[in-house]
Amino acid sequence: MLFKPRELPQFGTAGTAAPAAAAALAEAALPQGLGRRLAANGKALFDHFNSPAWAPDLAEDIGSAEWFRGLATMLGLTLLALSLGPDSSAIAASPTMPLDSNAREEFRSQMIQPLALGGDTGRRMGATMAAIPAAGVPERTSLKFTATLGQGDSFERMLARAGVSIEDAAAVSRLVGGVVATDQIKPGTQFDIALGSRDGGPRQLDHLAFRARFDLDLTVSRAGGQLQLQSHAITVDTTPLRIRGTVGTSLYLSARAAGAPIEAIQEYLSVLDQHMSLDSGIEAGDTFDIIVSYRRASSGETQVGELLFAGLEQGGRLKAQLLRWGKDGQFFEASGMGQRRTGLIMPVVGGRITSNFGARRHPVLGYTRMHSGVDFGAGYGAPIYAVGDARVIFSGWNGGHGNYVKLDHGGGYATAYAHMSRTAVGVGGGVRAGQVIGYVGSTGLSTGPHLHYELYRNGTAVNPMSVRFTVSNQVDPGELAAYKARMAQLKTVKPGAAMQSLAPRQASVGQASNGREIDKLS
Repeated sequence: MLFKPRELPQFGTAGTAAPAAAAALAEAALPQGLGRRLAANGKALFDHFNSPAWAPDLAEDIGSAEWFRGLATMLGLTLLALSLGPDSSAIAASPTMPLDSNAREEFRSQMIQPLALGGDTGRRMGATMAAIPAAGVPERTSLKFTATLGQGDSFERMLARAGVSIEDAAAVSRLVGGVVATDQIKPGTQFDIALGSRDGGPRQLDHLAFRARFDLDLTVSRAGGQLQLQSHAITVDTTPLRIRGTVGTSLYLSARAAGAPIEAIQEYLSVLDQHMSLDSGIEAGDTFDIIVSYRRASSGETQVGELLFAGLEQGGRLKAQLLRWGKDGQFFEASGMGQRRTGLIMPVVGGRITSNFGARRHPVLGYTRMHSGVDFGAGYGAPIYAVGDARVIFSGWNGGHGNYVKLDHGGGYATAYAHMSRTAVGVGGGVRAGQVIGYVGSTGLSTGPHLHYELYRNGTAVNPMSVRFTVSNQVDPGELAAYKARMAQLKTVKPGAAMQSLAPRQASVGQASNGREIDKLS
């Protein structure tokens, strides 16, 4: 059985004694016939409602007619209790003291209400006969504010939006365009603008000043009713920023502690990774040497540029000296040679092989077929590098491969890179070994971010892990002398030299003078 029947209490003589006594008393108090009939009816009614049929155990015989009768009894008693309960509505009561309009106004003046809802504080004072309505409200004679050139905005549209008249905006555009092209002004540039009085028309432009370039300030002002342009050249120091330090538990953290910019450290690690192993080639106690282009204006602004030199010393021995050279921005060793590696060159830094070359069950299509490449698992957006110098013969969408790039390395060899989130090269362009050609993604028939890397020999797909590439770049022999001179020039820069003050040095107060001061008085 699902439920065990409960044992009902056995009613004995004590259970029926009370009804019998009540019936006897009622019978004695009333006339003989009537009392007997009322007692009998009362006993029958009491026995009817006291039977278990009206209040059965709801844990037994669930779903039977007796069970539903008990449920109806419970719901009826519940509704009866709720209907007899007290009402929860608020009871209006008169205030303890009468409030007239003056008292209410006093309370209002002391309240704090949201201004968004029109609330105010304080007392109100009505206008008296002494208040005379103004015939007109005078305007401000001049307005001074700052406007910002937005992304995709034009110089003249920005001026018109700021309230400059069409004639003044055109005149300013001609004056500024004679010094710097207005479409070359960077978005985000701020303009200090001063507008004069209206004089019956639009406010005339009185003053406009902005930073046209890092080394140039331009000011347009009105003199004699005409707009005139003034150029203010800003002194800029281009001493490269050199940071040297000792590698601790982490090269990145050590360089950050030494004050190197984040972008410079990231580029430094990327360059070193193309020439050595970051895991085994760098040890605690090594000395890193970072030189980046750096510009400082006399007005206090600074600009950090690209990495110029990446060096690493180990135990007093120069382990890496890499200099940026050429229009492609490639890094070459101090001897004028670029990276020279022979071996399995990986197109993704730190990528792990998740699927090898050969037959396999396709994770999306669900059947076994030839896997003509090697899959490298990597984070979404990780850069993908060309394994050698090549020409781009395909770049774009290629069916199940998604975003796809194919490179021709010459000699019958070609490589292909699939499932990119986006490509970074175009068809017909040339790429150098180590150049970024795209970024890891999951386009096409893919179940997650990874790179599908293929190698073709004479048009036939082969195992990419079976071919070793030799990458060797060399500076043009005609530029080798200039390359070495640039290397020597950068290495003469002292660490921290770019951080010195640009303010002219004041003459020393304690300069030596001829003779004693007391002798000059005689």
